[in-house]
Amino acid sequence: MTSAVTTDTSARPGYGQLLRTPGALGFVLPGFAARLPFGMLTISILLLVQHTTGSYGSAGIVAAVTGISMALSAPVMGRLTDRHGQSAVLVPVVLAHSAAVSALVAFALLGAPVWALALAAVPAGASVPQVGPMVRARWAARLEGSPLLPTAAAFESVTDEFTFVVGPVLATALCTGVHPAAGLVTEAALTLAGGLVFAARRASQPTAHAVVAGAGKRASALSFAGLRVLIVAFLGIGAVFGGMQVSLAAFSNEIGNPGANGLLYGIFAAGNMTAGIACGAIAWKIGPRRRLLLGYAGLTVAASVLWTAHSMILLGALGLVVGLCIAPALITGYTMVESLIPAGARTEAFTWLTGAVAFGQATAVTLAGRLTDAHGSSYGFLVPMGGTVLALATLLALRAKLAPKAPSRIINASAPAAPAARANERGVGHRVPVTVD
Repeated sequence: MTSAVTTDTSARPGYGQLLRTPGALGFVLPGFAARLPFGMLTISILLLVQHTTGSYGSAGIVAAVTGISMALSAPVMGRLTDRHGQSAVLVPVVLAHSAAVSALVAFALLGAPVWALALAAVPAGASVPQVGPMVRARWAARLEGSPLLPTAAAFESVTDEFTFVVGPVLATALCTGVHPAAGLVTEAALTLAGGLVFAARRASQPTAHAVVAGAGKRASALSFAGLRVLIVAFLGIGAVFGGMQVSLAAFSNEIGNPGANGLLYGIFAAGNMTAGIACGAIAWKIGPRRRLLLGYAGLTVAASVLWTAHSMILLGALGLVVGLCIAPALITGYTMVESLIPAGARTEAFTWLTGAVAFGQATAVTLAGRLTDAHGSSYGFLVPMGGTVLALATLLALRAKLAPKAPSRIINASAPAAPAARANERGVGHRVPVTVD
């Protein structure tokens, strides 16, 4: 079992100090290598199947099946990890995922029908390893009682953001510049290598009984209303990712420059990463619930005008703005888990949110693919608008469910709940401002 780290509480915790935590890089680096493929999977499937079938609609169906199966299996994987430990779950999962993706690649290159590709996509999605929540659990065990805990939460949110935006850029470059199957092959290889190395770092993983210690009957994370509201918000964010991936690829083909897809998505990614790093470094004066509502409103407005862009310059500019707006909503949502969900259910809670992004992305890829095939890329951009509008309406209607009802600290569930909850909603008190060294 990992031991808590004693930290100088007189210093303002920052990213540099966090990464100097003994043993941290031993699980952060392989953890990043193992979770980066998550951002590569959907776009790699989309580009490969579109290449072999000539249809964005067919590609969207296969990608959607992958995302849905992943979204359904992620919470189950989270519960098994809480109960049996990370290595016991991760090793067989990454082996199964590599085999399943390899089979999907072979079927696509052999010209298999869409129904066969969709069938092969089920195990490929169901076996996606939930490395991000596992890394968060390791930080929690390592930093119990430390003021670096909020910094770790922000750092992991930025890392998730980096995965969501850099993975598709890498996959697009490989699929368009090397071979249509290169994205999926790389995704499988990174998952296998990174996952096995991460699982081998046993010294930093929390023991299974420590994760589920406490009451004899543990409530599911989904039983908390606040998490269900966040799931809707993350479905909308997934709709932005999926709609952008399909529509940017289609727009690039329409203007006769397929390579522009990588550039346009890179601009979107640059805005996303810039805002993500800034969000983790700001000492916020307002509470997370208000930040989420304001950030999501900005995202909805930005996503609602994408369909109007008919030039590469304008679409690049709008994509940059959308990217800048995604990070505040995504990072705040992940950070709110620590104040809404008890410590013993947080691994599962994080997998629900990750699965929601995947499900939203899968649904958006399907809808945008069909709209693009029938009417062109402008109609595909309506999907991010629809997803964010519906999610924002839900957030506004159910915002009371996002009031903290649990201790804000990641692992210490015995701390008094009410004072921490009130301080968290105001954005002051127990929370340590995040700074960059």
